[in-house]
Amino acid sequence: MIAQDIFWTVTILLGIGTFLIRFSFLGILGDRRIPEWIMAHLHYTAVAIFPALITPHVLWPEVTGGTIDPNRLIAAAAVFLVGLRFNAVFAIVAGMGTLYLLRYLFG
Repeated sequence: MIAQDIFWTVTILLGIGTFLIRFSFLGILGDRRIPEWIMAHLHYTAVAIFPALITPHVLWPEVTGGTIDPNRLIAAAAVFLVGLRFNAVFAIVAGMGTLYLLRYLFG
């Protein structure tokens, strides 16, 4: 266990840090118009974050002890193909559906 004083110090510092990060966008820039070139870059945020979060779980899943699982690879391919045509919500649903269907059929 972590010491209680260290826990509360870290918790308060993290709270202050996240407040300052949010305030920098909402408090300082909240009433200003964001330039179009910044908005164009912000549209790619999800495209950059989702692969970084998902790739380790597809290639080295903890559930299988770090070995590659064909079901997860096929589900990732389904996400990619649906994501090319539709939005992220449809891609996520397609990936989840594919993974659970394959797990049901093949274990």
